[in-house]
Amino acid sequence: MKTGLGMLLSCAAAGLLLAPVSGRAQQTDQQLAARCAQLGGLYDRYNLQRGEGSGGPNMARLGAALDCQKGRYQQGIKALEELLQRNRIPYPPAA
Repeated sequence: MKTGLGMLLSCAAAGLLLAPVSGRAQQTDQQLAARCAQLGGLYDRYNLQRGEGSGGPNMARLGAALDCQKGRYQQGIKALEELLQRNRIPYPPAA
């Protein structure tokens, strides 16, 4: 049977083994803003609507830009990734 200190050390070691390990560090706002700009630029480059009767601006794209501008990076990035996928525009994975 273990003593109080031995039991405490065993519990601590078990806790470390069971603790979730994050493979990806938390991204900063600056990194997320750069990702928004990267994805938005890709969409704009490949999905230009030219000519008369093009239908006007893409409202989902505008909404994503507003999300990114207001610091709601996760929502903006998700919307941009969905737009790119829907339009079959390849984009690099998040770093």
